[in-house]
Amino acid sequence: MRGSVRKVKSGDVLHLTRAASVQFLRPIFVRVIRLPDWVTYDGWLWIEGYELGMKGEAVVRRSLFVQTAGLIWHEGPAPAARPTARRQVRRGPVRVG
Repeated sequence: MRGSVRKVKSGDVLHLTRAASVQFLRPIFVRVIRLPDWVTYDGWLWIEGYELGMKGEAVVRRSLFVQTAGLIWHEGPAPAARPTARRQVRRGPVRVG
């Protein structure tokens, strides 16, 4: 869903592109943590959230200043958070010194 028809709330996953701000030359996904009540210009919004990596994991916490008209809500699950297969690690004696 595009535009400011919806209100942003904690837990939303947003796809941020240049439509939201020129800082997003490379689009990113963000999971919203909270909305600070900082003073902004009309049509703009501060968002605190986690930038999501390729597997849907939180990579870095960010405070972002965005245009509400350019927000895109990501419907469905966050970008593919698939469980990874774990390999058995072979352990043996370790030489110290």
